[in-house]
Amino acid sequence: MKIAAISEDGVTISQHFGRAPLYVVVTVENGKAMGKETRPKAGHHTFAAQEPGHQEPGGRHGYDAGSQAKHATMAGAITDCQVLLAGGMGWGAYESLKSYGINPVVTDVENIDEAVKRYLEGKLPNLMERLH
Repeated sequence: MKIAAISEDGVTISQHFGRAPLYVVVTVENGKAMGKETRPKAGHHTFAAQEPGHQEPGGRHGYDAGSQAKHATMAGAITDCQVLLAGGMGWGAYESLKSYGINPVVTDVENIDEAVKRYLEGKLPNLMERLH
């Protein structure tokens, strides 16, 4: 199993999926973290020059075609992961990740190692109220 976490510094979990420039990917075998790697992550910084997607009036953030394409690009680096840990994200990103077979978990635990440990122990709640 592989667990990805969004990060800005390789140690802590970032608060927003779209803004984080890195993934920290932890490989888990027999319930224990066995290795860790850092991967670049596309995000708002990558797409800054692009036109924003068209959102229908009253529509939810992150569901337009442009946002869905961006989510696909962001997920591309972690298609081998089963879980993504984040401090927060939009509903569109959350549901896009699920459609790629990645289980997003929104947490207030900042330290990546601690969050992975708690996830593996079944003690990391998914704080859905942090979705926007």
